[in-house]
Amino acid sequence: MAQVFDRSSNALARASLVLTGLIVIALGVALNYLQRSPWVTKQGQRPDQPVPFSHKHHVEGLGLQCQYCHTSVEKSAYAGIPPTKTCMNCHSQIWTNAQILEPVRESWATGKSIQWIRVHDLPDYVYFNHEIHVNKGIGCSSCHGRVDQMPLMYAENTLQMEWCLNCHRDPAKNLRPTSEIYNMAWEGPSSDKPVWCGTTGAGSATAQQVNCTTQDPLKSEASLGFLANRPQFAQMEMPAKPGAATDAKPMSDAPAMPMLPIKYQKFDSQRALGYYLMDKYHIRTANELSSCEVCHR
Repeated sequence: MAQVFDRSSNALARASLVLTGLIVIALGVALNYLQRSPWVTKQGQRPDQPVPFSHKHHVEGLGLQCQYCHTSVEKSAYAGIPPTKTCMNCHSQIWTNAQILEPVRESWATGKSIQWIRVHDLPDYVYFNHEIHVNKGIGCSSCHGRVDQMPLMYAENTLQMEWCLNCHRDPAKNLRPTSEIYNMAWEGPSSDKPVWCGTTGAGSATAQQVNCTTQDPLKSEASLGFLANRPQFAQMEMPAKPGAATDAKPMSDAPAMPMLPIKYQKFDSQRALGYYLMDKYHIRTANELSSCEVCHR
């Protein structure tokens, strides 16, 4: 019986199997890049908003604090979108006839909210809480980038799960003192710009018990540790106002308010500061922070 296939068919069959495998691998790599691309993540894209609000103008130019507009960022899971009234606090006096602000004036007149387009939009199955991140030493710029340099808002990071896990597995690289949460220019300590931190022991929130400064406490009279337990400060008398009653009890007769000295520790690297803050802020371990139930409820 004559052969149906030529002897070269074996080579063609092997080549086709190898080619099919390469196509499958190439397709997988292409899909992997696609789901990480800005086309899917919207990273770096500036959506057309009803009003082209400039964070650079309001934050860097005018010096507005983040909390002025995002009032619930420290006490809620959501940072909050400012109501029209917040805009009208200023724009009822300035730029009152600007065409660019017509949607704001219309919203104020009709009572209908401005339909802003969310730039940082997480999937519905992801639970993210602004409150815990802000109060545990994660600055605004760590996630949102240098907002004070953005004329139009865009997402600097992908906000994908792998990006979140990179921080949860190693939070020390992003932790900062709570006093620097809203400092967009914060870069962390270095050998040229060290940071001194100490525990106040005050009965406040855990993260707020850590006091940090960029000035050497041993050289600065403004530090609590330098002024602690000094009688000339604890027992200082207040000068009487002209015409005021002179029978007021002087502060020298009042019990002095106890002031505990702060033992400052110098940090010249972000890694060292991060580990210190992890301990003082009572942040969970990397394994606990990477567990599924942290984000998926």
